[in-house]
Amino acid sequence: MIILFTLLFNLLIKSDKIKADVVFINGKIYTVNEKMEVSQAFAIKDGKFLEVGSTKFIKTKYEAEKVINLHNAVVYPGLIDAHCHFYFYGKELKNVDLSNSKSFEEVLERVKTHQDKFKNKWIIGRGWDQNSWNKKEFPTKNELDILYPNTPVLLGRIDLHAGIANQAALNAAKFDTNTIIEGGLIEKKDGQMTGIILDRAYDSLLAVIPKDNLEQKILSLKLAEKNVFAVGLTTVDDAGLKWDILQLIDSLQKAKELKIRIYAMADSEPFTLKKVLDRGIYKTERLSVRSVKVFGDGALGSRGACLLNHYSDKINEKGFLLHDKNYFINIADQVYKKGFQLNTHCIGDSAVRLLTDIYGIYLKGKNDLRWRIEHAQVVNLMDLNKFGEFSIIPSVQPTHATSDMEWADERLGNERIKTAYAYKDLLNQRGLIASGSDFPVESINPLYGFFAAVARQDQYMKPRNGFQIENKLSRVEALKAMTIWAAFSNFEEREKGSIEKGKFADFVILDNDIMKANLKKARNAKVIQTYVGGEMVYNQ
Repeated sequence: MIILFTLLFNLLIKSDKIKADVVFINGKIYTVNEKMEVSQAFAIKDGKFLEVGSTKFIKTKYEAEKVINLHNAVVYPGLIDAHCHFYFYGKELKNVDLSNSKSFEEVLERVKTHQDKFKNKWIIGRGWDQNSWNKKEFPTKNELDILYPNTPVLLGRIDLHAGIANQAALNAAKFDTNTIIEGGLIEKKDGQMTGIILDRAYDSLLAVIPKDNLEQKILSLKLAEKNVFAVGLTTVDDAGLKWDILQLIDSLQKAKELKIRIYAMADSEPFTLKKVLDRGIYKTERLSVRSVKVFGDGALGSRGACLLNHYSDKINEKGFLLHDKNYFINIADQVYKKGFQLNTHCIGDSAVRLLTDIYGIYLKGKNDLRWRIEHAQVVNLMDLNKFGEFSIIPSVQPTHATSDMEWADERLGNERIKTAYAYKDLLNQRGLIASGSDFPVESINPLYGFFAAVARQDQYMKPRNGFQIENKLSRVEALKAMTIWAAFSNFEEREKGSIEKGKFADFVILDNDIMKANLKKARNAKVIQTYVGGEMVYNQ
């Protein structure tokens, strides 16, 4: 009788607890909630956080067949890259990697090694940067023409706004010395094409490359997903996707073949734009399509960024807009009428001025439309206040500052450089800032961006006192920029970006505390595990 009573008593006690799928205890959990609380434990059910609290509280209130002891491991919300090229990155994994090359001779060596192995009908590569070479000049196509007289070659610069093509590739695009492309440039010297092409000329050549088949497209997405999970990313903002890729991503996610969450900025090309706007805002648990990406100008490194005054290192050259003013107004008008978000690439201060003025026509003061300026790289002081006045979100990439700092002052001069990469100034205007990487232009590792934002230094801890240190972010601001503020920039702050009751159980476990460790250790912290919706998608 006593034994029966004890069993019944234990059952009654047990029934008081709430069933969870899994409980995590004894951790150091940066919740990134409104109070920036650090907690110890949480319970998960159906892919969402049931509750967050102390280990004692969670163990008392919840039960689960699976209880994971974190042993004081450090946990953060799933990291968000607010501006990247996820699908393109996956495609690039199959091409020649030219990043960190020290000379054009090294570029040629990598191309030869790759082609000897793969025997591709087209040779495609990307990642070179003449600014990191001893000879800081654009190369010419002469050697490529000798090596590959019949095989088209296109080697993209690091910023995706310029490339070098051999004659076979130029022929494939039907480019000649008389070709003129609005919003682009085909460089000529002594009346002959050098092989250097900028912006829309580069895009035009990309368009003639044979398209991937369905199997290759799926492979690109899966390769990219594997790598981003390994660095703790659970959401990526893919800047500029065409309709077919949007449809493919949706189908793969619904079939549970793709688990990454994607905030998709639709490409502004006519077919995709019409399809997306006609359908209206589209939202699932893993895909959001409610924004349009537009290119305002080119990149600073290739002098395609549109400046108010000439480049300091090239008199009479100011860069250029990729479209005329009426084009931008027309896109803004269509996007506004459909309740979509407009996200415009603006590097130069002239592009920033024009687009923020156009934004102002539609936003008319404080609002919650969350239109974004992507990069906001060079902002004239007279235009800074527009980010606050029109509630424009600055979407920035901190590693751009530390990648460009060795040569950016040459482009901009001693005075204008002071208003470039001004993340703190932009934050103070808007009250928040969204942080991304622009990968594959930069590394996919979000902790590099965290480090660059806080230390304003490169991987070698240079410069010693930081680059324009007055515009650094605090650790809390840098963390928010790639979690809750990035989620806000995506209209998703109620479902992700922090570890709180009711939100998706997206989180990452690191081997170091980036909020306390010295900054070099924070930069080099490793991901132990990544979870999306409570499911482990990466394990070290």
